[in-house]
Amino acid sequence: MYMVILSSALIAGLYFGREFLIPLALAALITFLLAPFVTKLERFIGKVGAVIAAMMLIVGGTVGMGWMLGSQAVDLANQLPAYKENIRAKLQSVQTPRGGTLDRVTETMEDLKKDLPGAAEKLGNRTAPTPVEVVSTPESNQPFGTITSMVAPILGPLGTGGLVLLLATFMLLKREDLQGRAIRLIGQGRISATTRAMDDAAARVRRYLFMQLVVNVTYGIPLAIGLYFIGVPNPILWGALAAVLRFIPYIGPWIAAAFPIVLSLAVSPTWMPPLLTIGLFVVLELLSNNVMEPWLYGASTGVSSIALIVAAVFWTWLWGPAGLVLATPITVCMVVMGRHIPQLSFLSVLLGEEEALSPAEDCYHRMLRNGEHDESELVESFLKTKPLEELYDTMLIPVVATAEEDHRQGLIDSEQRDRIAAAVREATEELEERFAGSEGEEGEAPPPALQVHCIPARAERDELAGAMIAHVLRQRGFESRNAPGRRSAKELAAELERQPVDIVCISVIAPSKAIHARNLCQRIRAILPEQRILVCLWGLNGDAEEDVKMLREAGAEEVCHSLTEACAWCERAATHLNGEAGVEAGLPEDEEQRLVTLENLGLVNREREPVLDHVTAKMSRVFEAPISAITLVDHDRQYFKAYHGLPEALAEAREVPRDLSICTHVVASDKTIVVEDLKRDRRFAANPMIEENGFRFYAGAPIRSADGHVLGALCVMDTEPRRFSRRERRLLEENAAEVASEMERLAGVVV
Repeated sequence: MYMVILSSALIAGLYFGREFLIPLALAALITFLLAPFVTKLERFIGKVGAVIAAMMLIVGGTVGMGWMLGSQAVDLANQLPAYKENIRAKLQSVQTPRGGTLDRVTETMEDLKKDLPGAAEKLGNRTAPTPVEVVSTPESNQPFGTITSMVAPILGPLGTGGLVLLLATFMLLKREDLQGRAIRLIGQGRISATTRAMDDAAARVRRYLFMQLVVNVTYGIPLAIGLYFIGVPNPILWGALAAVLRFIPYIGPWIAAAFPIVLSLAVSPTWMPPLLTIGLFVVLELLSNNVMEPWLYGASTGVSSIALIVAAVFWTWLWGPAGLVLATPITVCMVVMGRHIPQLSFLSVLLGEEEALSPAEDCYHRMLRNGEHDESELVESFLKTKPLEELYDTMLIPVVATAEEDHRQGLIDSEQRDRIAAAVREATEELEERFAGSEGEEGEAPPPALQVHCIPARAERDELAGAMIAHVLRQRGFESRNAPGRRSAKELAAELERQPVDIVCISVIAPSKAIHARNLCQRIRAILPEQRILVCLWGLNGDAEEDVKMLREAGAEEVCHSLTEACAWCERAATHLNGEAGVEAGLPEDEEQRLVTLENLGLVNREREPVLDHVTAKMSRVFEAPISAITLVDHDRQYFKAYHGLPEALAEAREVPRDLSICTHVVASDKTIVVEDLKRDRRFAANPMIEENGFRFYAGAPIRSADGHVLGALCVMDTEPRRFSRRERRLLEENAAEVASEMERLAGVVV
């Protein structure tokens, strides 16, 4: 009730105080716009001089624009009598033929009106003469009344404009003092937050007004040019008027279009110029609204489109046309205040463009609705821009935690809690089925030899999180499985003793507590002292540092709070476990014949072949990879015959030992090798050549001789992990075949 009374009083004050508030708001808007210009100018001519110069610029521009528009309007008035015949011809052309359908309908309506009750009396009264009374006014008052009626409509807007300029002048002169008082009044001690809010609001309003000016000018100039070639008189007048009227949202463009369209109907003897004029406005509106505004506005005002429309209606109702002009700047300021001042945060929620609900809240809201399973649509939309682990971290795991907490507080019943858990489990299973096809493609590097066993700390909610962890780890190339819930710590530890794994991952979702994970860690440590344990905590309240300390003391090697952290730690563990020994490539079965073929080519040496550089340059460009190379593998060395972007040390040496070569694996396997992350592959994790040069990605296709022996590889490399599609694989293999042919031509022999 209190808020209703307060809101009503505020709206009433805005309405009845509009005569005072409108000039004040317009002056503040001009101050926002001119403050940066005045600040830069006052370095040279002082504060007073800068403000006076800015005001003179505004007045001069307004007077100049008014003079130009006035002269154009006078010229138009002088030409209007010449268009009388065209107007008469247009009116005659749209007259309906006599005796047509419209005439018959009109005659019928007139006949029916005669039969209405009282119609005869009205017709009879029409014949009676109406007395005419002449009221005379004192002659002394007639000139004064005429002058008043002529001057009053002009003096009102001029007086308001003068008051606005006067207020803006003093606001610019005292802007630091006014800003300090506003911070003291609004901030109530929060100086930094209020300063950021005011700076943010000023920057957004200035950017909005400047971009709108650019859009309007780029609209008015083509309009004037188009009207000139169509033949509409005074095109400069209509172009300038359209640029000015577009500052009035929604109705301004319609008003600007009305005058040229009507005038084109008057001045042209045919219908083509009016149709061209209408088409010109339609095309310019489409380009302005769909091309120029999205491009130039770039950084949004931060206000939702619905809020802008509602604000325009509200402020127009309160303040008329001035409210329509001020609606967007005022709404922007309100959104910024709501973003920076906690007490006004509801303004940011109501008016801002940010999503009202987070992904987790939106998903939880959908799952709570009976009979509507549209959360899959939300999951699909999320995965278009975000990775799988972020979906689990920011959406599905928080949904499980929220449902459990609401059930504990009695906000939802057990049936609703179970329905949400079933929906989350179903979503996880669907995602696992969808991504299962992308695992283990032929020719890809084998995954790290790391086994992870996910176990729940206590309840089904922890098991759901464990299923998500296991899924993401399998996507990363690990061997992982998830244990079912509702099992005692003794049973879980006994299972690990029977089936040993590299890492045990304990998942904990609130309201499960860290102490449950601690008890499980202690039980596992008692049976398996050397077991590596990872604990994942989500949504736990309390002292996080104390929980981490307690878990580490209980035997946890690492404590993570997200799937991303857990996966990164498992990758480091995989490198440590499997990277030390490495895996040798071995020799192909046709090694002797292959070496003979290489010797016949005469290219097995450290000399570079510049004629092949165009191929490596093309490969780097096509695959957007910084490094590409053509290599030949001898019995104990790999030679770089052409390259692009190769590190300086390798480019100078032009060779590496065969046992450190990645291309050796291409030669040994006789197929394309793709390693999306070299640090995760046990064959290359400890390779010093890869470590020294910072290689993280490798894709190599075999270069085969005419008789089928693999001589080397065409490869692309990167210093960051990346994906490599099937289409890219085929493209690399096709180019490798072309390289083989070119090398044979280069050698001058047919192998």
